[in-house]
Amino acid sequence: MIPLRDNVKTQQLPLANYLLIAVNIAVFAHELTLGDALSSFVQEFGLIPWEMTRGIEQDGFSVHRHIVPWFSAMFVHGGWLHLISNLWFLHIFGDNVEDRLGKGRFLVLYLSGGLVAGLAQVIVGPSSDVPMVGASGAISAVVGAYLLFYPRARVLTLIPIFILFYFAQIPAFVFIGIWFFIQVLYGQAALNEATGGGGVAWWAHIGGFLSGLLLALVLRTGTHAPQVIEFKGRRVSPFGGARGKKG
Repeated sequence: MIPLRDNVKTQQLPLANYLLIAVNIAVFAHELTLGDALSSFVQEFGLIPWEMTRGIEQDGFSVHRHIVPWFSAMFVHGGWLHLISNLWFLHIFGDNVEDRLGKGRFLVLYLSGGLVAGLAQVIVGPSSDVPMVGASGAISAVVGAYLLFYPRARVLTLIPIFILFYFAQIPAFVFIGIWFFIQVLYGQAALNEATGGGGVAWWAHIGGFLSGLLLALVLRTGTHAPQVIEFKGRRVSPFGGARGKKG
């Protein structure tokens, strides 16, 4: 399922969301210039679970190796599809979450969700030497917050079935519920696979999403839900309102 747009109208320009999208694009543009050095770049700035567990025990603590990657990994991507799919989700859901929380709290949610996402992946695969890169752990936190704030919003969704394509307006809680079920399903399957292989960091998605739900509960204090959303043409009140693991 591919989300195309939702029906929640923002009341302010989502500058923080645009900034995050721009930074991710800028980092990827830099990756394209690296050539053969790209692999070393991913190793240096990706989050490697082994480095955060056994690596500290074996080689000692280093800020560059054991602090910086928790943040830098959120802005490194493994390819065009990885980048576009992540940023498209951020574009669809991030503006509304920023509209509810404001720029500062939105950035706190995004970065904190990304950190929890990385921690979740380290916990389930502490011996993996594969660098985890990508923004989707942080974006999953944004999706979790969106579910809390706008469960009854409608998401226009492209649904490919074999060679046919269907469009449907799906309630946000249904779309996100299906998305989360898929993460859990593949996350459980990934537990049975070798931790050293590449692939998708499913548990980063799960950890980011759950942290987004909890963080949104805390950060929404003192904020106000948008007064109206457009819903099928009518005005209605909102309800509540290189090789590596790709996150």
